[in-house]
Amino acid sequence: MAWSWRLEKADGRMVGMSEETFSTQADAESWLGENWRGLRSDEVDTVTLLDGESVVYEMSLLEPE
Repeated sequence: MAWSWRLEKADGRMVGMSEETFSTQADAESWLGENWRGLRSDEVDTVTLLDGESVVYEMSLLEPE
C-alpha cells in the first residue's frame, strides 16, 4: 500500500493531502518531520497518516495549551 497524510483543520475539515505518497511509514513520518512547519504556515492543524484507505493515527500540529 501507499502511505500518505490527510491534512485537516482542527474541526476535522479536510484541506488536502500530502503531495507525495510514500512506500513506507518511516518515509511518510520523515516527510512530516521535514514539512510540519510549512503545513502550520498553511494553517493545517491536524494530520492523519493513512495506509492506503486505512487510518493509522492522527496527530495535532498545534502548540499544547
